[in-house]
Amino acid sequence: MNFELSEDQVAFSDMARAFAQNELEPHAAQWDAESFFPVDVIRKAGELGFCSLYAPERVGGLGLSRLDASIIFEQLSMGCTSTTAYLTIHNMVTWMLADFGTPEAVEQWGEKLATGELLGSYCLTEPNSGSDAASLKTTAKRDGDDYLLNGSKMFISGAGSTDFLVVMARTGGEGPGGVSAFAVDAKSSGISYGRKEDKMGWNSQPTRMITFEDVRVPANHLLGNEGDGFKIAMKGLDGGRINIATCSIGTAQQAINKAREYMLERKQFGKRLADFQALQFRLADMVTELVAARQLVRMAATKLDAGHPDATAYCAMAKRFATDVGFKVCDEALQLYGGNGYIKEYPMERYVRDTRVHRILEGTNEIMRLIISRRVLSDGASEL
Repeated sequence: MNFELSEDQVAFSDMARAFAQNELEPHAAQWDAESFFPVDVIRKAGELGFCSLYAPERVGGLGLSRLDASIIFEQLSMGCTSTTAYLTIHNMVTWMLADFGTPEAVEQWGEKLATGELLGSYCLTEPNSGSDAASLKTTAKRDGDDYLLNGSKMFISGAGSTDFLVVMARTGGEGPGGVSAFAVDAKSSGISYGRKEDKMGWNSQPTRMITFEDVRVPANHLLGNEGDGFKIAMKGLDGGRINIATCSIGTAQQAINKAREYMLERKQFGKRLADFQALQFRLADMVTELVAARQLVRMAATKLDAGHPDATAYCAMAKRFATDVGFKVCDEALQLYGGNGYIKEYPMERYVRDTRVHRILEGTNEIMRLIISRRVLSDGASEL
């Protein structure tokens, strides 16, 4: 095992850190306050390859590993958690199209998604099927050379401001085997968007419901084959769990960085906060747990890259642990700021708000425990 980054990984990390410091961090508080979706900055990220990190080179992607992408997303999330989280979703959508799309669909959207010229959204969750994704009700029925798409999706990041959708819809019977995936033009006739949700965090990306009413989707925009949708969704979620865990780690690291600076400057009772042993111990625990979370995420990413048979369980463990630790670290950092941590002059309250949702999306942490326990208790299970 080699825990050191390669020269290429260090270079990518440095480039991502510079982008975060120059393009994301200076504006993150304003984007949050104004609920502003920074499309132009996202397109700048695309110029550096950050919109297609693990998409193949044949569509203009960088073709990096999931481990490489995690290292990059960690640095970006130190600048703006919410915007980086959207970038991870766009990366997943671009990868899905490139890996499972027909030549016609890839030609239409691939390179433009890879560069960030067009932006994408991922449409799985529905009003009555959150954690139980296999029970989704949106339908796609064959009609000549098209499918007719009907139903609704909710909590869709970027909805109303993006150009391309990956939509999971039912083409067959009940259960996961009846679900298919489609590449859909977000401006298609019959698509309508609900109001922008007023959220606790993740305010630099819009979240809306999407309704589909007899939306015509060409048959050659099917991703994979009929019935492959749930498998594609689950493959996407393995990587998505690594990505969102990484966003928690990066935000928590930045919270520690800020808390350290504050402890070295702030004085109470005639001493710096950094001189109080109780606070030293608290900071030590925060750093230790964060390092453990980072290594688990990177190990899970390595398992995913290698196609390990237990990759899904490792991704679930990494997501559960890192998002819990990330939120806890941000909350502890806020506590170190005292009352200042609760006001918006400082970024701590935003870190807490933005990382809270990570324990819910990409599969709740309760679902992660279910995935892990099923693997451990399965017949013939070996040590993970």
